[in-house]
Amino acid sequence: MKILNKNQLETILNKLAEEAEVFVPMSKGNSSGFYSWKTRNPETERLMLDALNVYLSPKNIGFPQTEKMYSIKQSGPDVEIKETFEDSDPRIIFGIRACDARAITCMDDVFLTRGYEDSFYKARRDNTTIIANACYNPGPNCFCAGMGIDPTEPNADIIIRDTGDTGYIWETKTTQGEQLSARIADLLEEKELKAPELKPFKTNVEYAGVAEKLKSMFEHPIWEELSQTCQNCGICTYVCPSCHCFDIQVKMWGDEGYRFRCWDSCMYTEYSAEAGGGNPRPTTKERFRNRFLHKLEFFTERYGYPLCTGCGRCIVACPTGINIVNIIDQVKEANVDV
Repeated sequence: MKILNKNQLETILNKLAEEAEVFVPMSKGNSSGFYSWKTRNPETERLMLDALNVYLSPKNIGFPQTEKMYSIKQSGPDVEIKETFEDSDPRIIFGIRACDARAITCMDDVFLTRGYEDSFYKARRDNTTIIANACYNPGPNCFCAGMGIDPTEPNADIIIRDTGDTGYIWETKTTQGEQLSARIADLLEEKELKAPELKPFKTNVEYAGVAEKLKSMFEHPIWEELSQTCQNCGICTYVCPSCHCFDIQVKMWGDEGYRFRCWDSCMYTEYSAEAGGGNPRPTTKERFRNRFLHKLEFFTERYGYPLCTGCGRCIVACPTGINIVNIIDQVKEANVDV
């Protein structure tokens, strides 16, 4: 059994950072997220592998919040693509939790399957190695198990398991993981340690049957009731590790410029606005309904599992206390004969 001694952790991160951009869970000002190890200021910023999770997910590593796509030159009605900006630099995500690892699986299905590959996402994803940190002590807002995720077995190239003061069990799961492990083999110890036992979840939800029931609830009055406190601020979509709506815009200076894409939110009025002036989701109710149907029904119908990963970030961030666990419970209890 391979063991990563905690005394060697910074040495290993430094070594990995020589060949790739290493992103770790880290405090940054009043927030926390996955940031480059090279940018860490040890006097003000703390590595947060011991924390349950960080406020911002690693979504932006493979799917940046703003991303330049290609430069263009226009000549009359003709447009020439001059340069495509596909970023294939090697990356390592170190310390990701199972909920966020599932979110990357969601993004993989959206951007790389069903007959179409997003070349910008693929360039990053093909060159990203994932080292996941198994969870054994769920927090008060964690409910990944209810969404079909095993927090102790995240989908990753390597899994580390925190055994306490001694160190991390280091488990290699893929060929990509084996290649990375070989680079730091001299820093890993050979030792037998026991993994922790998973503690009970404090928040429990039963997702089974929800997607099927929602098929008959599009016009149900529950959406008017549930959406009353929603402010359409969109914070739930930005902190969510699996939301992937985006907009494409262009910047031009004369006849030259570039196209870029940036995160968008289905909670905004403009998101579904049509050029002719119509809008199929004109009020909060329609936008709220669409978000939760996408999370709990539409994605499941297409890919076989929900888009929600049970990380609990939207519960923490919502300024009016909207809770997706409560919504699932109310859907299960709703009378569909209304």
